[in-house]
Amino acid sequence: MPVLRAFARPMVASIFILQGYDTLRRPDRVAPAAEPVVRALAERVPAVPAKTEQAVRLNGAVQLVAGSLLALGRFPRLSALAIAATLVPTTLAGHRFWEDGEDKDQAQQRIHFLKNLSMFGGLLIAAADTEGSPSIAWRTRHAAKTARREASLVAKTAKASGKAGAKAGRTSGQAGKAAAKARAKAAKAGAKAASAGAKAATVGNLVTR
Repeated sequence: MPVLRAFARPMVASIFILQGYDTLRRPDRVAPAAEPVVRALAERVPAVPAKTEQAVRLNGAVQLVAGSLLALGRFPRLSALAIAATLVPTTLAGHRFWEDGEDKDQAQQRIHFLKNLSMFGGLLIAAADTEGSPSIAWRTRHAAKTARREASLVAKTAKASGKAGAKAGRTSGQAGKAAAKARAKAAKAGAKAASAGAKAATVGNLVTR
């Protein structure tokens, strides 16, 4: 797969590098067709320049830079996503096949539209390619599962410790009760012995008289 990516990425990026460079140098070539799209975007997105030629230059610069980074394998996911974002207004500006009246022109523009749509799908796949590493979403879910598992383990340990402590407390209480009973019995036995001793002393006194 690393070898395949090394060849595939420059192939995907090549058209955007050339097209971006040409658009950056000669924005007037595509500005008339892009004007309706630029005007609509500028009204909704503040970052888009109001002047059509400036917006076209910006779009071309993003394609050139992002395409070069993708071809070199630098920030490939972000580069592919940036190119995909520029492809949307490019396609809407240049290939509105539904507006062409003649069947031949409409068919040709439809082919270009579907070609760009296919490239858009490929760029989305490239943007989602983690090169075998877990994605951020997977790592987030895994971290959440691990945290829940550890929290459950801590709760079970605390519950077991609480039960053991309660059992030890009951055992200690029972031992204390047993000791108290033994002391009470010993006290009673001592009292009985003292009483018996007193009686014996009384009898002895009577005998000696």
